[in-house]
Amino acid sequence: MKQLMKKLILFVFAVTLLTACNPQSKNRPAEEDVEEFYDQQASNNAVGETEAAEAPAAQGKDGSFKMYELPAPLTDRPEQILHRQGFTISYNKTTKTPNWVAWHLTKNHTYGRIQRETYAFDEDPSVAAPRATLDDYYNSRYDRGHMCPAGDNKWSEEAMSQTFLLTNICPQNHGLNKNAWNDLEIQCRDWAREYNFVDIVCGPVYRTATCTNGKMQASSLQRFIGRNKVWVPDAFFKVVLCRGRAPKAIGFIYENRGGQQRMSDCMCSVDDVERITGIDFYPLLADDVENRIEAHASLRYW
Repeated sequence: MKQLMKKLILFVFAVTLLTACNPQSKNRPAEEDVEEFYDQQASNNAVGETEAAEAPAAQGKDGSFKMYELPAPLTDRPEQILHRQGFTISYNKTTKTPNWVAWHLTKNHTYGRIQRETYAFDEDPSVAAPRATLDDYYNSRYDRGHMCPAGDNKWSEEAMSQTFLLTNICPQNHGLNKNAWNDLEIQCRDWAREYNFVDIVCGPVYRTATCTNGKMQASSLQRFIGRNKVWVPDAFFKVVLCRGRAPKAIGFIYENRGGQQRMSDCMCSVDDVERITGIDFYPLLADDVENRIEAHASLRYW
């Protein structure tokens, strides 16, 4: 009965999102402002699937780690790609939050001496105003919830500092931030240690959004915080990819609320997350591999 209810909830959630914001097709073209970036991504990820599965992450001259795949370009909503040392952001100027944040979490990156207590949240000058500010979160009753966690970036002072920029942050329920979402972040670090590295993408979900011709609009039900009207997510998604001789992937959808949310109840396939978000997460994977690993999910095999 519990599994049946879970499937029913996911179905209703997906239908609600699909009626508001049409998913991207797998073969959608890139917009001009992201073409150059994704050409570079293809070059960075030109290594073969088998080789990539066995090789460590490739560190660029700027200290960033290049060997991870980014979602396909978004053409139904605003998207500005932000390069960070430890992660990449697709920023949405309408919601003032990320569309998604992606990173390659290695075993070594789960350790480090850099402590988050010495860093403070700050607005991101690399995106145009109006943008999220500290005042927007003040007395909002929402946490400044990291998408790429500070705990995944203890290996570098710059990487740690960049996780506190508000372009990597969403308004998040305190109970979720400190409990279930934190548990999932810890689990991802455990997987990185077990498998040497994993690729992660996460971000907000907005049930009330409508997307038309690259524009995003909110219904009267959408919640905001602050003078700059930062959008409050209805939920959050996370997908995790393990590359190896037997690649696998798993997805999660967590409601932006307090109270108990079991990982097993929030688990779903990557296909489910793609239908809900309209994001194609692994466009460079071979089709047969992508179709196989995205269709099913089970914590038993992780």
